Amino acid sequence: MPAPRPCYKWELVILFWFAYFLNQGDRQIFNAVLPLIKADLHVDDVQLGLVATGFTLIYGLLVPIAGCLGDFLSRKWIVVLSLLVFSTGTLLTGLAGGIVGLVLFRSLTTGGGEACYYPAATALLGHHHPTTRAQALGIHQTALYVGIIVSSWLAAFIGERYGWRASFYTFGALGLLLAVVLAWRMQNDRGVEVASEPAPKLREVLAIVLRTPTFYCLSLAFGCMVFVNAGWMTWMPTYLVERFHRPLQEANLLAMLCHYAFAFLGVLGGSRLADQLAPRRAAIRIELKALGLLLGAPFIALLGLAPGAVLVYAALAAFGLFRGLYDSNLFAALFDVVPRRCRSSATGLMLFFGFTIGALAPVLLGFVKKHVSLSLGLSALAAFYLAGALLIFLARQKFFAKDYARVQ
Repeated sequence: MPAPRPCYKWELVILFWFAYFLNQGDRQIFNAVLPLIKADLHVDDVQLGLVATGFTLIYGLLVPIAGCLGDFLSRKWIVVLSLLVFSTGTLLTGLAGGIVGLVLFRSLTTGGGEACYYPAATALLGHHHPTTRAQALGIHQTALYVGIIVSSWLAAFIGERYGWRASFYTFGALGLLLAVVLAWRMQNDRGVEVASEPAPKLREVLAIVLRTPTFYCLSLAFGCMVFVNAGWMTWMPTYLVERFHRPLQEANLLAMLCHYAFAFLGVLGGSRLADQLAPRRAAIRIELKALGLLLGAPFIALLGLAPGAVLVYAALAAFGLFRGLYDSNLFAALFDVVPRRCRSSATGLMLFFGFTIGALAPVLLGFVKKHVSLSLGLSALAAFYLAGALLIFLARQKFFAKDYARVQ
């Protein structure tokens, strides 16, 4: 493999930042224009929740396969192909004429394409940033926040002026253009970058990952986090519009801005702190993850209990700060307990756990909204953050030291 260009490791962060921006932006625009889709296509809340659940489930089922491929094939071309597929799916979603089209283009094509991106991208960043791992992955994670904030506002802005379909056309076209840029600028890394190590076999890789108890605790906790995230992001704009009669653009912009602006601060602060303390405190990454979930839970409960929109926005901001603390070491902590030759597979398997668990949230909240109260459903999400925190504390106390020592 040729030597990387000077500063290539930071160029890779920049390229992946924009790719992840669109990855998350394409995911959020459906939620942003959901009331417009509902009115135009005459579908109900449960059907719309089913589309979001289908997307999350397809993502969760395919991501472990993509993760394993990332340890054996060129990660560059996996990332580029992912961007091509999910951008095409986003563009085609604008052509949907009913629930079948939404499921086909949104759930299957966009969800399947997005599943291929994250394992290969994070494994590459982890390889090129051995001493700045949390910072590189933390900066990459901020693309999620900025992508959701910008896409929520922009999709609502475009949707109210030009129709909801135009939002999907815009983001899909941008993704196709970026795929060309990545194909041009990325170095053609092999799936196994460490020439001194023998190429692993799939059975060996799976055996290493699946015999790591900390992996299971982190993955189940991630599932709790994704359940909360998929639930509130799908229904929060609609909740603000219907309960507090806020304009669609405001509901999308302020809800996502309040949450993700503070998450941005949390992820940058947490990642820098972790990289500074990790040489002296091996468990700092996993400890910050647990603390983020524990401290975020009360503010999730407040989302459905707040009597006014302003208090909801404040709760989203506090929730976002601690969510960012969790995200700051989302996969950096996982990489502490798995060898680097297995990291793409481990990432894919962890995402599998997370998104198959979280897939149920949108449709369940749609059912609760229809038959009980969306306020109650949103507040109940706090229990999943508490459960996730307990799982990570369990890993810290029972399994982490042994798993960490095995890979050092």
